[in-house]
Amino acid sequence: MTRKLLSIAVLGLALFAWQLTPAIITSAKAETQAHDDHGHDEQKDHGHDDGHEHEDAHDETDGDEHGDEHDEGKTEIAPDAAKKAGISIEKAAPVMIGKVIPLTGRITINQNAKAEVRARFPGIIRSVKANLGEQVKKGQVLAVVESNESLKDYNVTAPIDGTILARNTNLGDVANGEPLFTIADLSTVWAKFHIFPKDADMVAAQQSVRVHTLDEGKEQEATISMLFPTADALSQTLVAVVPMDNKNSMWRPGTTIEGDVTVSQKQVPLAVRESALQSMEDQTVVFVKMGDNYEMKPVKTGVSDGRYIEITSGLSAGQSYVSEGSFVIKADILKSGAAHEH
Repeated sequence: MTRKLLSIAVLGLALFAWQLTPAIITSAKAETQAHDDHGHDEQKDHGHDDGHEHEDAHDETDGDEHGDEHDEGKTEIAPDAAKKAGISIEKAAPVMIGKVIPLTGRITINQNAKAEVRARFPGIIRSVKANLGEQVKKGQVLAVVESNESLKDYNVTAPIDGTILARNTNLGDVANGEPLFTIADLSTVWAKFHIFPKDADMVAAQQSVRVHTLDEGKEQEATISMLFPTADALSQTLVAVVPMDNKNSMWRPGTTIEGDVTVSQKQVPLAVRESALQSMEDQTVVFVKMGDNYEMKPVKTGVSDGRYIEITSGLSAGQSYVSEGSFVIKADILKSGAAHEH
């Protein structure tokens, strides 16, 4: 009987535990879900805060970018750097500008400073003492000739100071009256220009000419000394002769040149040097200096004589502008603009 009662009690406890198990499981699931929801909320809140922080940082970055915004058409160059770059400054002012006629021509030997050297008497060349390209002095021995008549040697000497441009004899040759040497004094040269018929009446002796190479690398102010009295039969042009100082050997005979002949002059209210002008953004501009800053100023231009050009708008008298080295300022502005866009 006791065993039977005990078995019934065990069976009852088992049934009670079986009924209680789903509730325990359900409670555990709810607790787990609550914990997960709380963690998700924390993460969500944390992510939301991070987003605000990111936006704040982005706003700060945008503010910096706006603060560093590049001023177009301007650049800053330190004085030492500007000097090393060859930048020169002048003030815009009234200038006397000439009306010019452009000419083309060539550097030639000064025909008044050229000599062809011959032997005085026919004979045999016993020695040659000067070579092509050599600088010689007046009276210097160039060659020794044995006279056919006296069979005695005599010296052939340089009649002027100059450079040997041609040597037409060698040891053992016969001197028979032909030039043995050609000498020219190249300390002066001629610029010979061709004048077309339409300009002939405006060009005259004593007018000023700016002689320059095609690349504008060399130039010199000179004066027309004479116009040939006859025209060139082939081109129908007149020839103007302009003597040029050449003590520094800057001008080489044979070089093609250009010349700007001033035929009249007038004063304009405001002008700058031609070298100041640059082209940017489809505009003609001049760079104005303010402290260490250089700013692009669009301008309109008028008459020019090849050196100065009239400014009709865009600048005021007395403004400091870049007269030489304007291409450096242009390049610096373009470089700064490209870096900003990047």
